[in-house]
Amino acid sequence: MNEHPQRQTFHRIFIAGIEGKRFDIVIQDGRFSSIVEAEPDQEQSSQSPSGKDLWISPGLIDLHTHLAWTDFDHADQLKRDSHEIEIMQAQAFAATLRTGVTTARDAGGLLPSTVQHLVSHYQHPLRVQTSSDMLGAADARGIPHLERRMAEIFATGAEWIKIMATGGLGTPAEKVLDPTFSEEEFAFIVRHAKAHQKKVMVHTWGGVTVDWSINAGVESVEHGMFLTEDQAGKLAQSGIALVPTTSIYRIASDPNGVLALNAVICERAARAAEAHSKAIHYAKRAGVRIGFGTDYATPALHGYNLQELDTLIDCGLTRAEAWQSATQSAAEILGSGNELGQIAEGYLADAILFDADPYQAQNPSELRKNIVSVITS
Repeated sequence: MNEHPQRQTFHRIFIAGIEGKRFDIVIQDGRFSSIVEAEPDQEQSSQSPSGKDLWISPGLIDLHTHLAWTDFDHADQLKRDSHEIEIMQAQAFAATLRTGVTTARDAGGLLPSTVQHLVSHYQHPLRVQTSSDMLGAADARGIPHLERRMAEIFATGAEWIKIMATGGLGTPAEKVLDPTFSEEEFAFIVRHAKAHQKKVMVHTWGGVTVDWSINAGVESVEHGMFLTEDQAGKLAQSGIALVPTTSIYRIASDPNGVLALNAVICERAARAAEAHSKAIHYAKRAGVRIGFGTDYATPALHGYNLQELDTLIDCGLTRAEAWQSATQSAAEILGSGNELGQIAEGYLADAILFDADPYQAQNPSELRKNIVSVITS
C-alpha cells in the first residue's frame, strides 16, 4: 500500500488497456501531474522488485458492497460484541484495498462516521460513499413514516438512499418481482431524496419496479437480472446505470461454496445467476452504462472482488468493457467521473501497479498475485 504519495515517478510504464506504448508518469500531491508517452529509445524503465515491467491501472471501484456486515445472516452479527464487529469491519477495509479496490459504495449498513473512524484509526484509506440504512419492507407504512425514516438517514450524512424495491434470495421465486412499496411510496422516496441532494440506488430483481425507477429518475438499478429488452432501452435513454452484481449469485448457488447456504436459497441464486447473461446482453446492446459491484458481505468474500470481472465477461462483456465498468463507468455512476477512474492528468492518483499485463490474466487469482502495490491519494 502506498498512501498519499507526495511525489512519485514511473518511467516507461505501461497503462493497462493501451497496447504497445510506454509512458512517463508523475504523481504529485496525490494527483497525476504529468502523463507523457515515453520516447522509444529511452533505456530506463519502471520495474517491480522482481525486475519485471510494470503496468498501471486506475484503482477499481466496487459500487455495491457491504463493509459493515460480518455475517450473511444479520441475526448472527447481532450475537457479536461491538469491538469484534469493528475489528472485522477494519479487516474488510484492508482486504478490499489489497485486491485493488480503492473506492467503494457501501450498499447499506455502514455509517459515514464509522467510515471516518475505520480510515483514521486503522489507517485503511478506502474511499467510501454510503447509503447508511436501507428502506425495505418494514418501511412500507405510508409517506409520513418514510419521511421520518429518511430524515434519520439524511442526518447520518449518507450520500445515497437505497430502496429495497423487491425481495431477494430470501423471497420465494414466484414473489421475488413483487414490489415492496406502493408506486406512490416509491415515487415519494426518490422525490424526497432528490430534494435533499441525495442520489438513489434501487435493489430490484426486475418487474415493474424497474419501470418505476426509470420514471422517477434514479441513479442506478442494482442486480436487475430479470431486466427486459424494452426496459434496457429505456434505461439507456434515461442514463440510469445497471450494477448487476453477477458473481455473488454464482457463489450463493453453490451449496458447497464459501457461504454454504441451504438448498432452497441455492436454487434461487442459481435461477438469478442464469438470468443475468440475458439481462446484460440486453443492457450492453442498448448502451446502458454497466457498473462493477460485488454485493460481498462477509470475511469469506471481502478481498475477492476481482471475481466480478470474470463473471461480467462470462455474461458477455469484453475484458475492456468489464475493466471500464470498474473504473471510468463506476466513477461516472458515483458522480466522480471528473477525478476518478482514469489514469489522466489532474485525476486523483488512486491506482494499482501490476508486474504483468492485467488484461492477460487467466483468472482472478492470477490477477491478485500480479498486484505489486495499491496507491491511494
